[in-house]
Amino acid sequence: MILVFIETRDGKVKKGSLEALSEARRLSRQTGGAAEAVFIGPVEPALTAEAFANGASKAFSLDSPALSLYSPEAWALALGILVGETKPEAVFFSATALGRDLAPRLAARLGVGLASDCTGIAVKEGRLEFTRPVFAGKALLSLALRTSPALATLRPNVFPLEPAAGAGGEFVLRPVDVPGEAVKGKVVEILREPDAELDVTEADIIVSGGRGMKGPENFGLLKDLAAVLPKAAVGASRSAVDSGWIGHQHQVGQTGKTVSPNLYMAFGISGAIQHVAGMSGSKFVVAVNKDPEAPIFKVATYGIVGDLFEILPLLKEEFKKALA
Repeated sequence: MILVFIETRDGKVKKGSLEALSEARRLSRQTGGAAEAVFIGPVEPALTAEAFANGASKAFSLDSPALSLYSPEAWALALGILVGETKPEAVFFSATALGRDLAPRLAARLGVGLASDCTGIAVKEGRLEFTRPVFAGKALLSLALRTSPALATLRPNVFPLEPAAGAGGEFVLRPVDVPGEAVKGKVVEILREPDAELDVTEADIIVSGGRGMKGPENFGLLKDLAAVLPKAAVGASRSAVDSGWIGHQHQVGQTGKTVSPNLYMAFGISGAIQHVAGMSGSKFVVAVNKDPEAPIFKVATYGIVGDLFEILPLLKEEFKKALA
């Protein structure tokens, strides 16, 4: 059995968690096991139905007053209790900010290994083999963990959703005893920036800008284009973020966020290896740069050599017509 941690935010299930659940179901069919979901805290029936629809045969809800707000120590303790009872073959997390924080804490508590930021998983000789990028995405590493359960974080937007037709399952409310001293730190409030946009790690399309944007006022052009496209977000290179043109939460790259959208549009980005490392998992890359020798063209599916300030408005109008 593979257990999948289901992350929720603002009353909705994170898409990355459903992708991890779908992958767990695919792998379980090969091993003869099952995929099960675990929520932390009270959960609405609609959310458990969503887990069942994406492959879970059972859904747990871990319940304790200490779990109402995120605390890495308390949540890892609660998950450790459930893992000890159910003894899964593996535990999957989506590689979101929360998943990357919680998974290693659970691994340390259980004394097991963790495969992080996985982009592929296969069953070989009866055990799971994980694939993850290394050396800034220049190579892929395949590994199998010797410890059990095998813990892994799965990169969002890499594993396809595979809804299960006519799916249903068993819901289990599991009270857990989390002593107060286990909570050394907790999230007391989540403050969203005004007019918060879709996070780049969850976007299907990313419209990204670099030093070629020339100033913060021109990032409005990228936001206007992103507003026309479905499930689109605005990204940026480190140079644009370091210049103060846009917030750090938009940064894509080795020192920013790793993304895997269906379409990555790079405007005025030269293509330094640190930036490419964060977006090399994109399915299609469109680059716009006035320098025909810019390194970004080496990784681009399509390249446009020209003035981005002339091309951006044209693209926006063409997308509006195509999507009308």
